[in-house]
Amino acid sequence: MVVIVVFAAARAVTTAFMLVLAAAQPENAWTAASPRYIDFASMWDGRWYNIIAVSGYPTVLPLTDDGHVGENAWAFMPVYPFVARIVMSLTGAEWALAAVGVSLAAGFGAALVTYRLFRERLDAGASLFGVVVFSVAPVSPLFQVAYAESLHLLLLAVALLLLLRRHYLLLIPVVVVMGFTRPSGLAFALLLVLHVGIRVIRRRQDPFARGDLAAATILAVVSGVVGLGWPASAWAVTGSITAYTDTELAWRSAYIGYQHLVPFTPWFQSLEWWTGSRWGWVVVVAIVIAFVAMMLSRPVRALGLDLRLWLASYALYLFAVFFPQSSTFRLLLPLFPLAAAIAVPRSRIYRVLVVAVSLVLQWGWLLIAWRVDGYDWTPP
Repeated sequence: MVVIVVFAAARAVTTAFMLVLAAAQPENAWTAASPRYIDFASMWDGRWYNIIAVSGYPTVLPLTDDGHVGENAWAFMPVYPFVARIVMSLTGAEWALAAVGVSLAAGFGAALVTYRLFRERLDAGASLFGVVVFSVAPVSPLFQVAYAESLHLLLLAVALLLLLRRHYLLLIPVVVVMGFTRPSGLAFALLLVLHVGIRVIRRRQDPFARGDLAAATILAVVSGVVGLGWPASAWAVTGSITAYTDTELAWRSAYIGYQHLVPFTPWFQSLEWWTGSRWGWVVVVAIVIAFVAMMLSRPVRALGLDLRLWLASYALYLFAVFFPQSSTFRLLLPLFPLAAAIAVPRSRIYRVLVVAVSLVLQWGWLLIAWRVDGYDWTPP
């Protein structure tokens, strides 16, 4: 009950922030001036999910004037818009209300499961404050907008909890649904490969129960297949083997033009673009060093091996394929177990500061990424 109250209070604060911004929002590509909350909360990628819920996916990829694949619905996975469509059919609700409602309900579920997950490693007090951090995080408005992140985070929290409790077979359907909600299958497959490998090495200290090794191995394979499932689906429907990657690359063309996807190069390309010099690689190296130092810190080590393996696996996945821009903050949300690490120190002053800074950064994220300011190139 306390977790629900904490999450509800955080959502009330975020709602107040968003209502203030909505009242001052000029007319834009998605809404009229001063839109309703649900219209304001279903802008940006919410429109793509709306298109998918109503019309599905294109069988023919749209092309730009110079013959490249343009932005289209294949960049967005189907579970979230289809769940919202089911809610629309059952309740008669309009898209914006159904979509925001699904996200909010999933957010409450994610908060409850996250508390259970944190309790696997921390005491009740630290776990509860971890949920506070989770609830007021700078990108926590995603729990109440028409984006798939909230539903994905619920599934991810369930998946991590089942992994910690070693319910490998129960994990299979969760991984399948999660992998078609947001791109996560390959990162989770890497986590499972590392998990199984380390358990095999440490089998004397941590022996597998009967059948667990086979179940965990099957789970890792399933997760890897799921990770390739959406690109394969796009290929099957459109006839283009590169339909998914070409679609994803369309979004970064505004920065660096149309290029092939070469793993582990996007961060260097991005930071070179953002810094305007060839020395952007120095920033990339500094970010990598800072991440490694964080992973070795005492609060993060307190999370235990499996949660740290997830943090490393997902970070490596982002480093391999993602082109950093304003959406970077949103894509860091699956690193939410770090909220438990932030919750480890017990100082009241520290905890008040954490909440205050989080709320300030949340307001900043809404100003930079969510509010539409003319020709806006900072999408959330």
